[in-house]
Amino acid sequence: MTESKAGPASTAGIQARGLTKRYGNKVVVDDLSFTAEPGVITGFLGPNGAGKSTTMRMLLGLAKPTRGSITIGGRRIAELDDPGHTIGALLDARAVHPQRTAFDHLLAFAQAAGLDRTRAGEVLDLVGLTAAASRRAGEFSLGMKQRLGIATALLGNPGVLVFDEPLNGLDPEGIRWARTLMRNLAAEGRTILFSSHLMSEMELTADRLVVIGQGRLVAESSLEEFVRAHTTQIVTVSSPAPEDLARALGRAGFVFDRGETGNLLVTGADTAIVGKIAATEGIPLEELTWVRESLEDVFLRLTHDVTEYGSRAA
Repeated sequence: MTESKAGPASTAGIQARGLTKRYGNKVVVDDLSFTAEPGVITGFLGPNGAGKSTTMRMLLGLAKPTRGSITIGGRRIAELDDPGHTIGALLDARAVHPQRTAFDHLLAFAQAAGLDRTRAGEVLDLVGLTAAASRRAGEFSLGMKQRLGIATALLGNPGVLVFDEPLNGLDPEGIRWARTLMRNLAAEGRTILFSSHLMSEMELTADRLVVIGQGRLVAESSLEEFVRAHTTQIVTVSSPAPEDLARALGRAGFVFDRGETGNLLVTGADTAIVGKIAATEGIPLEELTWVRESLEDVFLRLTHDVTEYGSRAA
């Protein structure tokens, strides 16, 4: 795989303002406002049925908003002078003609966008599919189709990229490749908006998060701010003299719970503070660890009340 040889000709951010979409009596997207900025990887999160794909379709002009707007650099996609060079998208990796080769698939899109046929070979190399250029897309695994879909999105060297579940079907190496690719594209100043159900990958890849539920905004912030604002952070500490440690922490004004293994779970402190209290009191420690909720835990908690479909755990 080679890296992108040059950045996009121009970049612009995505902006949704009061975006609403109804299908009959059902409100799929409800007064949604958010932004995705150039040079930033924005993770788009929400449970099934939250309205993520519908929002992306409205951005691409595939669905018309009932009310409000979603624009690129302040302009709807229908108003762009050259949309193929402005925005690239992957919505469904399976949407390829099964009898076309990977090269012919890309060539058809390149010709429709007025691009030279050499661009098809360039993006095949970029996504690591050069060796499969003459294979029919119907023979591809889902992971290979994801790579082909990403190659299609990159054809016009756009400044804005929209990926709907681009990690589905990728193996661990492929997931790392996609993560690195998105980081490189953002470093070139491009706007990246991508959705994923893999919370661990979202935490490793995204700079900023937009969380929606039942079509409404639940949270929008940088990843760092989101973690700080919504995660519970504790210090877990254990000692062969647990009661001495408990009394020392109580005297210092810290609140704690007792864990199942006899350890203490301290809130409102960090490891340095707890370690200093123990050292001052001469209390030996066996464990001193800082722990916080995972992004998955926070996501499930925040979207619990706005999940369309749910079930009780067995």
